[in-house]
Amino acid sequence: MTTITHFEINDVRFPTSLTGDGTDAMNTDCDYSSAYVSLYTSTDLVGHGMTFTIGRGNDIVCEAIRQVASRLVGKNTEELFADMGKAWELLVADPQLRWIGPEKGVIHIATGAVDNALWDMYARSRQKPLWKLVVDMSPEELVRSAAWRYISDAITKEEALAMLKAKEASKKEREAHVREVGYPAYVTSAGWLGYSDEKVARLTKEAVQQGFNHFKMKVGASQANDVRRGKIIRSIIDDPQWLPEGSKGRDPNGPDLVGKNAGPTGAVLMIDANQVWDVQQAIDYVKGLEEIKPWFIEEPTAPDDILGHAAIRKALKPHGIGVATGEHAHNRMVFKQLLQAEAIDVCQIDSCRLAGVSEVLSVLFMAAKFGVTVCPHAGGVGLCEYVIHLSLIDYIAVSGSIERNVLEFVDHLHEHFLYPCSINSRGRYNVPANAAEGYSIEMHKSSIAEFGFPNGSYWVKAKAEKEKQ
Repeated sequence: MTTITHFEINDVRFPTSLTGDGTDAMNTDCDYSSAYVSLYTSTDLVGHGMTFTIGRGNDIVCEAIRQVASRLVGKNTEELFADMGKAWELLVADPQLRWIGPEKGVIHIATGAVDNALWDMYARSRQKPLWKLVVDMSPEELVRSAAWRYISDAITKEEALAMLKAKEASKKEREAHVREVGYPAYVTSAGWLGYSDEKVARLTKEAVQQGFNHFKMKVGASQANDVRRGKIIRSIIDDPQWLPEGSKGRDPNGPDLVGKNAGPTGAVLMIDANQVWDVQQAIDYVKGLEEIKPWFIEEPTAPDDILGHAAIRKALKPHGIGVATGEHAHNRMVFKQLLQAEAIDVCQIDSCRLAGVSEVLSVLFMAAKFGVTVCPHAGGVGLCEYVIHLSLIDYIAVSGSIERNVLEFVDHLHEHFLYPCSINSRGRYNVPANAAEGYSIEMHKSSIAEFGFPNGSYWVKAKAEKEKQ
């Protein structure tokens, strides 16, 4: 019998604020950080998980992880694996910890780190990448693995089971297809708000050459500057001279691009305000960006303002601009309401803002029922490694949808992981294929030793240099 014996937690912070990576209208000073947990057992089986922050407060999340992870110590791993939905309920069931949520904020993202570590352990025990473990489940097991409380008015277990059974016969075909071509990606790395125009242009040209045809730009600090930066990006992505050799671009009127305001080469631009506006501000501001032809505005206002998002979507629809959100939607109930209120065109799940894989499954089921495209949030540190698994689960086992979906890719910090994600020549994610990688989130010990906070070698040196000044 294998039992969970103990866990280790590391506060790992990377000094991305020095280069402007991650900067947007709301978050102007980001040190991408990981609250990282490793679950150990009575054998050599281990599970790794993390949640993402942008610096200060990461230690608070680490302490919350400690409180949640302690609930797993002494548990039989196979009993946990047999019903991952029940295991998730165990993690959120402490009444005293629940009081400081419930199911939102620090305690919830800490739960996400622990649940993700347990799923990583489960996948490793079966010698499969996480996505493969999940898509190989029966529809019944998949339904049993999800978080169901509070969402039965949007979708029932019976409805989810029927959806999954309808897709089951063609799973192998979809799996073979995505293994061959990869999963569609979009790039944000060129559009950070803190970058100069020259850097934006250079990175956009590089992204086009790498095969990307969906691009996202941060907005919200200055409408005039946003129009200028948007025109710079559009001038490159809409110009055939910058396409990779031999490429003719894509048909902007094709079924995968219709309604996305694609330019003449089939390139799509999205914009992201990171919650900076009130509702009417958002409407007025985004109307002023219509000339750069965005597909959608992401996070136009407070992330849990359901009616605000619905009002923005209604006002922008005549202008051909959609609404996307979810990066900071703190639980499945927020997504339920966004879908019920017809407040979003694109559902942006986050791999560790939600409380792990089990809660993500619930949102995937709801989005599929409501017919809303899932385009997960990534970027950060470790999020790209995580979310390719979730998009594969959605495509192969849940929605069956891929060509209108795009998964965010940001080219930062992948070198710190044993099994980093990668992009092929078509600008698509490669499918994780290593049987040992689990959820792909295991971090190099050397990275933890260097960037662990405050005693990692980088931070000790930075403190010493600051004291000399």
